[in-house]
Amino acid sequence: MKPLIIFLLSLLFSGLARAEVGYAMIAEEGDSLAVNDEEKFPMMSVFKLHQAVALLHLFEQTGQSIDSIVEIPRAELNPLTWSPMLKENPDSIIRLPIRRLLTYTLTQSDNNASNYLFDHIQSVNDADSYIASLIPRSSFRMEVTENQMFENHALAGRNYSSPSGAALLIKTLFTDSILNPQHSEFLQSTLRECQTGSDRISEAFADIPGVKIAHKTGSGFRDENGLLTAHNDVALIELPNGRRIAIAIFVKDFDGCDEEASGLIRRIAAEMRLRARI
Repeated sequence: MKPLIIFLLSLLFSGLARAEVGYAMIAEEGDSLAVNDEEKFPMMSVFKLHQAVALLHLFEQTGQSIDSIVEIPRAELNPLTWSPMLKENPDSIIRLPIRRLLTYTLTQSDNNASNYLFDHIQSVNDADSYIASLIPRSSFRMEVTENQMFENHALAGRNYSSPSGAALLIKTLFTDSILNPQHSEFLQSTLRECQTGSDRISEAFADIPGVKIAHKTGSGFRDENGLLTAHNDVALIELPNGRRIAIAIFVKDFDGCDEEASGLIRRIAAEMRLRARI
């Protein structure tokens, strides 16, 4: 049995991982693994990575600039959802470039910014269709927006991914020419500035001098039984020697606090680091 599987089983039987867990690692040199990869894990805000890739591809097709300004009536935004954009822009009409909206969604996981982009620029269905041209259709699905999930938490499972699907997407962004150089650099650098979930995958690699970590997190609701429905992280680790490794870790139905769920992700990432001989 593979050491990482033994490690995960030890967590489960010790009671430290009261959840369903799946993870995947893809290394450029061909070393890869996937555990519980047939399971459908709710992506939560991980899907904002998919959204950003699809939107920038659309702009390349239409010639629209991500520096174009949009005007967003404050009254159309949800004041109850997670939205640093709403807090930082008090005007009745919020005027921001698309670039800034994408930065809000990727670095701070802003729900209102994501909803606006889906509602006014590119639909969730169109974004889903494009991403299906990049990674296997069987590995993911996007059907609903943050606003729809806010109204009905049960819909969160309709945006799902396998661990390998998420790892493959972030790897593809960094290693293949799926976007032009300007858009690729924007997304890569913005993901390196992600402010959420620094205690997850990132912490397992943060002690390496010169390491670059680009990642996107997703965090779920509590269900009627108090279980944490999702706690996720997908990352591209760039080592000083140029080596790159994609990692995705998904946790669902976790019976514990957010800090414990982050700790579980961190421990699995640390075991992956050992597997990758880093």
